[in-house]
Amino acid sequence: MKAKEIKIIEVKSEIGAGTRGASLGVEAMKIASLDLKSDLFRKYDSVEVENVNELLFDGAEHAYAKFIDGVLIMEERVCLEVYEQLFDDYFPLIMAGDHSTAYGTIAGIKKAYPKKKLGVVWIDAHADIHSPFTTPSGNMHGMPLAMALDYDNLECKVNDPRGETLDYWEQIKNVGVQGAKLNAEDLVYIAVRDLEKPENYLINKNNINFVEVEEIKKNGADKMAQRVLQMLDHCDLIYVSFDVDSIDSRFSTGTGTPVPNGLTVEEAKLLNVELCKDPRVCAWEIVEVNPTLDTENRMAESAFEILEAAAKSIESRPVEAVQ
Repeated sequence: MKAKEIKIIEVKSEIGAGTRGASLGVEAMKIASLDLKSDLFRKYDSVEVENVNELLFDGAEHAYAKFIDGVLIMEERVCLEVYEQLFDDYFPLIMAGDHSTAYGTIAGIKKAYPKKKLGVVWIDAHADIHSPFTTPSGNMHGMPLAMALDYDNLECKVNDPRGETLDYWEQIKNVGVQGAKLNAEDLVYIAVRDLEKPENYLINKNNINFVEVEEIKKNGADKMAQRVLQMLDHCDLIYVSFDVDSIDSRFSTGTGTPVPNGLTVEEAKLLNVELCKDPRVCAWEIVEVNPTLDTENRMAESAFEILEAAAKSIESRPVEAVQ
């Protein structure tokens, strides 16, 4: 039995973001690969998920869930693509624009393995656990984990979404398979440091696992990766979602929502490499590179280095295919 081959899934969507330009992140990383003389994009086949970015020109109709109609389409498309690649026994390595479509990845994994317990490692400056009822911005890249956990968080309600917005929200939560795709005890946050009160409430209420940047700096990224994997030792499968804004804002200007006091590029690279050594990791994703905010393409170069290191880690794993 040979090791699973990597298939790159390109998702050039940015309708869930508040700042324009994340859809260009995939091509920016490809340009970075040329500058770094890498053969990664010759080595692996790729498939592109058709996007609906043209909806951005129509303006946002849903104040508390901007472009939710388009986001629903993207979740369904990403879900189906991830499902098909897993069904065909590939390892999906996803390069995406804004983070909202990560829910489609989670839904696709659950569709492929409905009876398996899925763990999620969310490496991000933000918790992304808002709903239309709690969002301060309406941007849906702040909601993918609420979709996956089936959380409305009505206890912290500040908005009053109605009508079509609620219809779309219910449809989104049922993409792939009905209901929640993820349990709170199967989620680990890494490097989250920019939280709003409704998100803090959910993290504390559900006792969600949390690894702070300081712990990584103190103990080392490799040791903390092992600790994270231990936190998920009860899970059959693991999905790692890496948002480049987990990196400190000094090194991550080329992303829509940079936050200080984050990871270094080396820490992020080592963390992802160590996580991807675990044979339970069945999909890996990188998101939110925005070259329009970065005149020298530095963010994309750093992101590509992390992506390539993760791919090599996946490639070198012992053969232990998911059954």
